[in-house]
Amino acid sequence: MRAAVMYSAGDVRVENRPDPKIQQPTDAIVRVVLSCVCGSDLWPYKSMPATGTGRPMGHEFLGVIEDTGSQARTLKTGDLVVTPFTYCDNTCDFCRKGLQPSCRHGGRYGLDGVDGGQGEAVRVPQADGTLVKLPVEENSPLLPSLLTLSDVLGTGHHGAVTAGVRRGDRVLVIGDGAVGLSAVLAARRLGAEQIILMGRHTDRTDLGRDFGATDVVAERGDEGATRVRELTGGDGVDRVVEAVGALEALRTAFATVIDGGTISRLGVPQYEDGPIGPAMIMRNIALTGGVSPARAYIEELMPDILNGVIDPGRVFDRTVGLEEIPDAYRAMADREALKALIRP
Repeated sequence: MRAAVMYSAGDVRVENRPDPKIQQPTDAIVRVVLSCVCGSDLWPYKSMPATGTGRPMGHEFLGVIEDTGSQARTLKTGDLVVTPFTYCDNTCDFCRKGLQPSCRHGGRYGLDGVDGGQGEAVRVPQADGTLVKLPVEENSPLLPSLLTLSDVLGTGHHGAVTAGVRRGDRVLVIGDGAVGLSAVLAARRLGAEQIILMGRHTDRTDLGRDFGATDVVAERGDEGATRVRELTGGDGVDRVVEAVGALEALRTAFATVIDGGTISRLGVPQYEDGPIGPAMIMRNIALTGGVSPARAYIEELMPDILNGVIDPGRVFDRTVGLEEIPDAYRAMADREALKALIRP
């Protein structure tokens, strides 16, 4: 099969790899129908040390089951399924707490001999616990939106949930990438009254307004924080979803949240230390967030996609074929594309 492999920063290749085969009785083989490039894929694209063997890429995909192991009892050949971005048994003690990324029998795509999602097919371990059947046909126009259940929509939703967004809240979303835009959509879905999107790319912030942002702040740093406080009557917002991962973004979150408010971090932190000293304690600010348990949210979010209440697939603004994946990485890294959809 053909699949994307990263060998070093900026070096993504599409090459021949062994066709996946059933290795464990809990496995399933999925023929990929749609996949995509994630914003988190851009971190190794910018900084990965050279490796001779390469790393299979991709962790967001949906497709059709072609084969199952003897213990995959809830799935059958021909089922159209979506995966969360980590695989899990969905039965261990961590999974039952809604912490599927910590599953005792789980793992990540592209590591430990497991295929990446940016290819023609994938061996999915723990298939019964991981894969969710989709009640649509393979040619459904809803597939791009349903693909967001794999990661980006669930991640934005996780930010809003962990921040404690509820009806009537004032919410700031820092970052106009696909995760930030999904957090806007999630905050609106949960009833936020005012949603401020902090971003400076007009095409993205325009989509953010369509998703529910009431205000857009293009300024950064102290100037941006001042503008947010002006928009909220001087006090700041009740909830912040930080979807960037930069230290400046975290500082902005602290500068804009009201005393007693909550900051949820979604962006993978590119720093070790932050402004979490005595001032945070004195203001009773809660700092939360973390990696999304996307599997925990799929059944909750899917009906709103099927019913047309939300259309998260609009975050995909470029579609490429399998051989064009290196160009998709470059376009996203150069801010020429928001999120690239891959049709093998």
